[in-house]
Amino acid sequence: MQFLSRIPFVAAIVLLLLAGQAGFAQQEIDPIRWEPAMQAFDEQDRASPPPEGAIVLTGSSSIARWNDQAAAALAPLTVIARGFGGSTMQEALYHLDRVALRYKPRAILIYEGDNDTWGRIPEDEIVDNFKQIVAKVHEELPETRVYVMSVKPSVARVDVWPAAQKVNGQLKAVAETDPLVHYVDAVTPFMKADGTVMTDIFIDDDLHFNTLGNLIWGSTIRAALMPLEARHEILH
Repeated sequence: MQFLSRIPFVAAIVLLLLAGQAGFAQQEIDPIRWEPAMQAFDEQDRASPPPEGAIVLTGSSSIARWNDQAAAALAPLTVIARGFGGSTMQEALYHLDRVALRYKPRAILIYEGDNDTWGRIPEDEIVDNFKQIVAKVHEELPETRVYVMSVKPSVARVDVWPAAQKVNGQLKAVAETDPLVHYVDAVTPFMKADGTVMTDIFIDDDLHFNTLGNLIWGSTIRAALMPLEARHEILH
């Protein structure tokens, strides 16, 4: 009877272990979940049609939470901010027409990979999705430049930082073989001298940037875009 009384306890432990394993399993991605965000962009476009030949900024929350700051931070560059929440590289590919290609931009800056690595999506799959984005841009807009940002470091996601570093290395390798793809280092600006990530640049979740973090983020993007894109603004 003592053995039987232990069965519910053992079963509970097994369920907790299975739940823990599920938490580390690869997350299922459903691009359709972003339809409300896409409709919101449609509404913005109807209210104020963006110009062709601008720079589109798209990607996950580090871009999305910065949407309303981007124009001022990157002036005089003409930008169209189309970041959407906790998106992934696969979702950026799925929605590429609606967040970027339809605007016929001269350049597209993408920040993805953060949620992908946190969701345990394999590194090769993340990079393959990016390669598909590049191929689609090249096919439809053969002169458009693509700026791909590295996955940024954060305190909250230190457990998956090795995977993020692998993704960053592969994204950089893609840029090194394609003159229209530019790799943006979003790691170095956020690291301390001892090689650990700064701790005073995040809000309470240790993932998203506070005011200081956003200033560094904006200056990093600005420094990456200005050498090629400022020339366009001046000459046109």
